[in-house]
Amino acid sequence: MGMMENSATIMAPLLLRNTVKSVLIYADKFLLNLAGKYKLLEIIRYLIVTAFLFFLRLFLSFFPSNYLHSLKSDDGYTFKPTQSSYIADSGIGDSGIGRSLWQLLVSVNDIPVSSTKYGIVRSLAERLIEGNNREDVEALREVNRRVLSAAFSRTICRVEAALIELGTGSGQFRLDRVFRTVRDGVWSGRVREDVSSCLGNSAEKLAAELLWLTQKLVGCGFEEEAVERWASASNLAQLSVVAENRVQGSLVKVSAFLFRQMKDIGLEETEGGNKERLRQTKMKMLITWLPFLCRGNNGTDIPVLSLSERAELEKILEDAIDMLQHEEQEQVLSLWLHNFTYCPSSDWPNLHASYARWCTSSRKLFFSSIKDVK
Repeated sequence: MGMMENSATIMAPLLLRNTVKSVLIYADKFLLNLAGKYKLLEIIRYLIVTAFLFFLRLFLSFFPSNYLHSLKSDDGYTFKPTQSSYIADSGIGDSGIGRSLWQLLVSVNDIPVSSTKYGIVRSLAERLIEGNNREDVEALREVNRRVLSAAFSRTICRVEAALIELGTGSGQFRLDRVFRTVRDGVWSGRVREDVSSCLGNSAEKLAAELLWLTQKLVGCGFEEEAVERWASASNLAQLSVVAENRVQGSLVKVSAFLFRQMKDIGLEETEGGNKERLRQTKMKMLITWLPFLCRGNNGTDIPVLSLSERAELEKILEDAIDMLQHEEQEQVLSLWLHNFTYCPSSDWPNLHASYARWCTSSRKLFFSSIKDVK
């Protein structure tokens, strides 16, 4: 009997959430088609989006974090616990040096860049990271890895939150995309407390700090970890397409930097399982960030990447695509062609050589299949 009551208690808020979500998304899609013609409908759509986000915040405030942790969404997603779980999940709290570095990196995120304290705290964090690395002790390297990785993930969530706030304010995002990102953790337990504080900081600041953390991760020898986490940041990649130019500039630099690191990952790997995992990571990296590279602002007025850097990155992308299986190449190149042609203002990255090679290979396979039939 107790189990049935508990189940009913859990299902009630989920049913309410799903009902409201379905109604709002249906209304948003309907109004989106008409908003371009009628100013009043555009205003109504903006009010719906705002009401939707308010509802989510209100909904989450009714339940403690341990209760949210027990809820399952309709596709199996589990609401994550509060910010302290960053420490619990990664083992940061096992040592004083780890907790100290984590506190410094959280403070870097939270302190406005205009404050004189910002430079002091960031300098302390850099000295602590470099000091741990310089000792050449595996335990201290592991502290750096865990703390930097957790800070990297936290900053990704905060950039997503800032972009959602900016995007919904300008009416740029479709409500179903906002909900998907909300569902995946931006407004749920783990970063719920982070969101309110990050709104005081600009997405531009957070994106620049993401680049800084990326460089620190790679500088400590954890490029594979950074690539894997960036390849999984699909929500950020989708939101970034319509972000401000300066935000996009930092994210282009992060993507270019990690694609360069990806080039050398796994070259000496001989075990089949690890090679397959690395290949899948490279595939995910291409699928996640190639559309953004095509559509994002790569510095029309002030170049984000130099001509030589762009040419180098195109070669890296082509080599990565050539290492994929034939069907995977088709998936990546089809995605590239769609996004490349969608944005007429940019002609980069130009992967026509890879596309031509794939067409030649496909033609040979076609001829081979005909011969086998005969």
